[in-house]
Amino acid sequence: MILKEMDVRHVLYKMNTIKQILKEQGRTQTWLAKKLDKSYVMVTNYCNNKAQPSIETLYQIAELLNVDVRILLKPNKNK
Repeated sequence: MILKEMDVRHVLYKMNTIKQILKEQGRTQTWLAKKLDKSYVMVTNYCNNKAQPSIETLYQIAELLNVDVRILLKPNKNK
């Protein structure tokens, strides 16, 4: 089954909590972009859930923010 473009955007909607955690810690997307050696635009896309970081990058973000990597991901199932 091929997902239509709109369906793909729905799947990517709010998969991560990077933006929320940055805000809670008083850090900026610019700070994270510099630490990751990535463009501000790429990090903004991660934060706005327009793109998702690779697993490797997700682990780097968790280390930089000093959080468990699981905190960065939205649960896919309700308990």
